[in-house]
Amino acid sequence: MDATDHTDAPATPNTHAESSFHGQVVVFAGKLASLGRQEARELVVQHGGVVVRDVTERTTMLVVGEGGAASSVPESGSRGVASSAKVRKAEQANADTPGRVRILGEADFCRLSGRPSPAALDRQYHSTRQVRDRYPAVREDYLRYLEKWSLVHPVVRAKAARYYGFQDLRVIRQVSEGLAEGAPFRVVLRALVSARDGQLTLDFSQRMAEGHPVKVVALTPHRDGEPASRSVAEIVPSSSAHLSLAAKYFREGAGLDEGSEGDQEHARLAYRKALLLDPNLVPALVNFANLYYARDELVEAQALYERAMHLDGECFEAYFNLGNIHHDLGRYLDALEHYRVAIAINPEYADAHFYLAVTLEKIGHSTEAKAHWRTYRDLAPQGEWVELAREFSE
Repeated sequence: MDATDHTDAPATPNTHAESSFHGQVVVFAGKLASLGRQEARELVVQHGGVVVRDVTERTTMLVVGEGGAASSVPESGSRGVASSAKVRKAEQANADTPGRVRILGEADFCRLSGRPSPAALDRQYHSTRQVRDRYPAVREDYLRYLEKWSLVHPVVRAKAARYYGFQDLRVIRQVSEGLAEGAPFRVVLRALVSARDGQLTLDFSQRMAEGHPVKVVALTPHRDGEPASRSVAEIVPSSSAHLSLAAKYFREGAGLDEGSEGDQEHARLAYRKALLLDPNLVPALVNFANLYYARDELVEAQALYERAMHLDGECFEAYFNLGNIHHDLGRYLDALEHYRVAIAINPEYADAHFYLAVTLEKIGHSTEAKAHWRTYRDLAPQGEWVELAREFSE
């Protein structure tokens, strides 16, 4: 493909990336850490540029990767990178004709092309280097085998690095533990492959679907200094005949809703009767919603939780359970909002801190998550995920 001569004032394009690369003759030097070389070439071509292999008199832009050999990059401020022949040629061209070749670091290239930089990926995901630092026994070839067998799924694949999501770390941790116990890697791999239906992966959506949402067992409002959950026997019936009967049906439902499928069906009927008599009975709304949630009928569950929240702004159970629904549906920012409100109402509820930490990890806010990992660990020292919390809180 013929190169287009570089001009100082290219035609104004429709996007910033097109403006940056249109008419440019681009050379890449060193390994790219945040995307593959082929993908980078395609980005340049897509936005009207041309990619060539070496620096020549027609070259107008040199992109220096952060994952391998390069030289110092004046515009990006990168330091401590080894010199390369391509960079030396570009610097010589600029010495002869100042400004002829624009030298970019990978971070600048990513910014111009609208892609996350290596630093941004390091904050949001876990690079191969970070994984190796955390689990030194897990070699890079082991990670490639895990990827080959679809046991981990890197969110970014580049020649210089892979970036893994939070859920992949559970599998990698299991490999590390197996190796620490003296098992050969092939044995660990075989065990993971045989369990690839998800039993050994940290699938939080599955964990939430299988776990029970928090239940309301009391009709009396929570008071400072009292535990959030109280015995059904403590329910005080209203003097109103209708409200008293509604309380009776609530007690009946609360005694059945964690039983067999038949019991749960009777519980649904009891909660429905209670709500017909008292449509504002918040505990019945929450527990009725829990039964819908258990059946994966999320639309119905969400509507009931939202009504409970509207009626009682201090009902932490409704906020927490609705946060679980948003998490299940991948609406992580909505989930964060509801978990935070639940914690503000009831800061002693360990699971709310756990799910908030998980959600923060998933969106790359690991620093903020640490405090909630620690709180979960402190509130639930024998909890199901205390080892994971201990690891991620350090």
